[in-house]
Amino acid sequence: MVAISLPDGTSRQYDGAVTAEQVANDIGPGLAKAAIVARIDGTLADLRQPIEADAKVEIITRQSDEALEVLRHDCAHVLAEAAKELWPDLQVTIGPAIENGFYYDFAKAEPFTPEDLTALEKRMAEIVGRDEAIERQVWERQRAIDYFKSIGEHYKAEIIEDLPEAEPISVYSQGDFVDLCRGPHLSSTGKLGDAFKLMSIAGAYWRGDSRNEMLQRIYGTCWRNKKELKAYLFRLEEAERRDHRKLGREMDLFHFQEEAAGMPFWHPKGWKLYCLLQDYMRRRLDGAGYLEVRTPQLFDRKFWEVSGHWETFQDVMYTSEFEERVFALKPMNCPGHVQIFKQGLKSYRDLPLRMAEFGSCHRKEPSGALHGLLRVRAFTQDDAHIFCTVDQISSEGKLFCDLLLDIYRDLGFDEVIVKFADRPAVRVGSDEIWDRAEAALREATEAAGLDYTLNPGEGAFYGPKLEFVLRDAIGRDWQCGTLQVDFNMPDRLDASYVGDDNTRHRPVMLHRAILGSFERFIGVLIEHYAGRLPFWLSPVQVVLATITNDADGYAAQVAGQMKAAGLRVEVDLRNEKIGYKVREHSLAKVPVIAAVGQREAEDGTVALRRLGDKRQDVLPLADAIAMLAEEGAMPSA
Repeated sequence: MVAISLPDGTSRQYDGAVTAEQVANDIGPGLAKAAIVARIDGTLADLRQPIEADAKVEIITRQSDEALEVLRHDCAHVLAEAAKELWPDLQVTIGPAIENGFYYDFAKAEPFTPEDLTALEKRMAEIVGRDEAIERQVWERQRAIDYFKSIGEHYKAEIIEDLPEAEPISVYSQGDFVDLCRGPHLSSTGKLGDAFKLMSIAGAYWRGDSRNEMLQRIYGTCWRNKKELKAYLFRLEEAERRDHRKLGREMDLFHFQEEAAGMPFWHPKGWKLYCLLQDYMRRRLDGAGYLEVRTPQLFDRKFWEVSGHWETFQDVMYTSEFEERVFALKPMNCPGHVQIFKQGLKSYRDLPLRMAEFGSCHRKEPSGALHGLLRVRAFTQDDAHIFCTVDQISSEGKLFCDLLLDIYRDLGFDEVIVKFADRPAVRVGSDEIWDRAEAALREATEAAGLDYTLNPGEGAFYGPKLEFVLRDAIGRDWQCGTLQVDFNMPDRLDASYVGDDNTRHRPVMLHRAILGSFERFIGVLIEHYAGRLPFWLSPVQVVLATITNDADGYAAQVAGQMKAAGLRVEVDLRNEKIGYKVREHSLAKVPVIAAVGQREAEDGTVALRRLGDKRQDVLPLADAIAMLAEEGAMPSA
């Protein structure tokens, strides 16, 4: 007898081996039709995998989040089958599910074309329509190697040869196509549905190694239904419209060029935005009791060796040699802050000590990874480190969480996801210290009223951390803020304070950031707001556009009064039609255009037009200035 325990607490008895597919059919035809795979004793498996002993079984339906990964993996296999049918001589390599979709890498003599994607998508639909059974078999290792070599699939044979001897070799067949795979998979291609689309072609080295041959990678997306696919494609279109690189050009904020790849050139308006954000952060940090410092850009290699960064960050550090010494530009600020802490004798009465720096850092990011402001080689962190006692971790953590969430709200992010990353397998420090650090950090998170998900094993090697993920206006997630508990670096760099027992103790070091880096966060802000930045953060808040040259003098007078009230104003006196001026400044995302002509000059008024609004409000000058000055005030700390 085989006893099957179900999630609702019931169980079913079978005379012998059974499959999850049979269990789903016994429960009801609706569940059987919706079933994708099953979870058997906690592990995802094919619906037709034999269950020969008592087991806990959960039927995973199409609506489950877990179903997406299976659907996407199956879509990759269907793509590979379609490619083999259209180009029998190509070789298939690997094709995993990824976030939002899948890809498959192919070895093909001729490059794929956009027209090939159309043909592939059509053939994939045909394969789904055939409803081919998908069947799993376990082969003896040498049989699998010989089979794939015999059909010219040398990459597959190489993968098998590199697998551990004890690992079973499972293959899946659908129609005439056979692929090496661990699974699980759907029971037939017809269950895949039609909510998929091929997206792009890229190059990829075999096994990600630039010393290997270049393959061709086809990316696709796959969803549970057409509605989800349509929503995803809309998000992509919206993301393209919001691309900060395009908006940065239209708003005249910054540019990049090859002579300084990965390092932005900030234009006057972009630098104004940068400074406004920095001024806001400085005010918030001042109000929260942080002391601002500045540390050097260049340190001797020996310093990085002592801190531990040379071993883990050497590959991304820019180095220089001078007078037979090796120096490196800092990739982060924390070791420098420890040096300031060590100057002068510190007492427990000096703790917590909150030390902040808008620290310029450099990292050697690969050229292919660079992406506008979102991935750069030169950046400035809104970095800070809190030196405290173990007993202060919880209270300091709560204060930081409260500050971070308040700043995010000011900047327009109300939805924040918190992840708690605990001890990794490779770490420093005793289990007792880790227990105390994790408990204190968890207590601080809960005291701040934050729900969180566990990110097991993803803490830093020196301590647990919180990761703060922002969700933007179109549902994308951006990991920005972090809070890390570090018992390691103060010890490596010999930092200490005198406790109330008159003996020396190591401080705890809380690494924390809110924006992460100004460059990346500004890129996120631009895309979140589609360039329509909050009025207080806009580098140009008002453009005074004249309707006729007769109003030039009045425009200068109005501009002077607005600037005196603290507004950031530009004047457009060009001999152009007002409609042309409005369109041009709207493209640059100026939030308010104030039109002035002879009538406004005579009446002492201005005609205000808000970005995206076709209406214009004619207001007395004093009222307009008072209203805009109030709107333009920086949020208070």
